[in-house]
Amino acid sequence: MANTYTQIHIHFVFAVKYRKAIIHKNWRDELFKYISGIIKNNNHKLLAINGVSDHVHILIGIRPVQSISELMKTVKQNSSKWINENKFINSHFEWQEGYRAFSKSQLNAVIDYIQKQEQHHKKKTFREEYINFLEKFEVDYDEKFIFKELI
Repeated sequence: MANTYTQIHIHFVFAVKYRKAIIHKNWRDELFKYISGIIKNNNHKLLAINGVSDHVHILIGIRPVQSISELMKTVKQNSSKWINENKFINSHFEWQEGYRAFSKSQLNAVIDYIQKQEQHHKKKTFREEYINFLEKFEVDYDEKFIFKELI
């Protein structure tokens, strides 16, 4: 489209099914590289990616030629298939249904936050972080659909 310019930045968060802590450090960087390739192959711009053993954060400069839901479907399907084909875990890997997507304007702060995930989660659980996001962005939510803490 001639004379169409966009600058759309979306911060995605998605978790391993049942929030199992199974994304191991010894293959986590490979996973992030693989996801980065999926994003690039879909003509979007990866700005930051990181995560811990049970969830991933991605900041993307997204082009409006693909819906957010289609991109996340592609990222999650292809990356879980890749994890299973490479037998990184002894059981079947799946991402939890759904994702969080927040539009961002303070990119440097978001990139810094994503890069410091391990330090951040020493102080705050994923559930606490998730509820903070919902409240910060004034998203109405039902407590019954909020992740439960792992026991």
